[in-house]
This record gives sequence, C-alpha cells and structure tokens, in this order.
Amino acid sequence: MWVHDIDPIAVALGPLKIHWYGLMYLVGFAAAWWLGVRRARRAGSGWSEEQISDIIFWGAMGVVLGGRAGYVIFYNFDKFISDPLWLFAVWEGGMSFHGGLLGVIVVMYLFGRQHKKTLFQMTDFIAPLIPVGLGAGRIGNFIGGELWGRVTDQPWGVVFPRAGNLPRHPSQLYEFVLEGVVLFVLLWWFSSKPRPRMAVSGLFLLLYGVFRSMVEFVREPDEHIMFLAFDWLTMGQLLSLPMIIVGVFLLLWSKKQGSVEAVAR
Repeated sequence: MWVHDIDPIAVALGPLKIHWYGLMYLVGFAAAWWLGVRRARRAGSGWSEEQISDIIFWGAMGVVLGGRAGYVIFYNFDKFISDPLWLFAVWEGGMSFHGGLLGVIVVMYLFGRQHKKTLFQMTDFIAPLIPVGLGAGRIGNFIGGELWGRVTDQPWGVVFPRAGNLPRHPSQLYEFVLEGVVLFVLLWWFSSKPRPRMAVSGLFLLLYGVFRSMVEFVREPDEHIMFLAFDWLTMGQLLSLPMIIVGVFLLLWSKKQGSVEAVAR
C-alpha cells in the first residue's frame, strides 16, 4: 500500500502554477504530431507535414471544447440547466473523453471538407495517434490524485488522501496501460498495413469502449451520479456502449466494402 503524496503542480512561479495534468496534455499532442509526421512522410501517404500540424492544432481545439461541453452535459446536466454560463467556467476544471471525441469528430469533418478528404480518411489516419494522448492524460490524472478507483485490499492499492484513508485501485494506471499502451500498440500494428476504409476507426471505437467499460468496474463512479442501473452501470459504461456498437458495425461494414473493392479490381 502506498499513500499518494505527489504534488500536482509541476512548476510554480509566483501566482503562475503549471499543473502536471496540463503538461501531460502537451506531451500527448506533441507525441501525436511526431507520430503523424512520421506517417505523413511515407511514400503515397497522401498527407503533408503542414496538414499534420493543422490537424493537431484543430484536434486540440476539439478535445478541449468538446471535452468541457461533454463534462458539463453528460455529468452535470442539472447544474448546466440551472446555470448555462457554467459551461464556460473552464478554470473550475472538468473534462470528458466522450465529449472530446465528439469534438474531434466534428473538427475532423470540417477539416476534411476543406482539404477534400472524407471523414473516415481523417479518422482512420488520426485514430492510431490518439492513444498516446490518452495515456499521457491518465498519467496526469494519477499525478493529480483524481479519478481514483474503488476501495480494494490488493497489495498495490493506493491511498488517495482526497478520497479518504482506505487503499483504492489506481484505476488511472489501469487506463494508462489499456487505453494508452495496449490500444496504441494494437492500432499502430493494425494500421501499418493497408486496411479497408473505416476499419481502423472501427477498431479504435471498439477497443476503447471495451477497455473503458472494463476499468469502470473498479473505478469510483462520480459521487453525484453513482450507478445508473443494476447497481453497477456507470455513466462511463453507458457512454462507451455506443462506441462498441458503432465500432463493430464499422469493422463489419469495412470488411464488406473491402471485399467488394477486391472483386471490382
């Protein structure tokens, strides 16, 4: 058992405080840019380094704006209804992956229209880049001592002082391994060979949805929401279910489309 005592502030210069969580965001975006540039340099990639820089910038906007909107609407809808302007109180914190995902999809659709690329051309390219940012973000969650897991008697349990004196699952690290490392390795390998359109996007949605749903069984649900049904269904699992369904559909549809294209050639 270990007591979490990591200072969430990385740098403090007078009134200016830089948190590790914010730095992890920068690490994630920088890593995504570097990986994207590597792929763009491949012969016949159809992408330029300038486009990658633009994608990362606008993708970051989608993550931040969509993530904030998702947190407010999905997890604090009652508060939003009573005080709509709270949506813009970004200094209070609060981000949602599922909201960020929707924000990125909207941005990629608009970016693709401008550059004459379809939505799935965009998402198939960026999907393998996303897990690096997800993993960095989960490390930031752990350093910040937030989004902890449920109480456990396992020897690797961590005491998060803000959650009480009982050891808990370090669910942030579970998500780092699954959503960051494992998801990246599988998507990078899968996308390293030509695949039918939508296949990479579908695999990302399916795997993330499954991994997130698994971790939710040991992650402490939001106190003001708790369980939505059956004494175990959390908001994270409910929001991940459409990802799993759409992911399976895209994989099956891409396989069908790939077969049709193969016959046509």
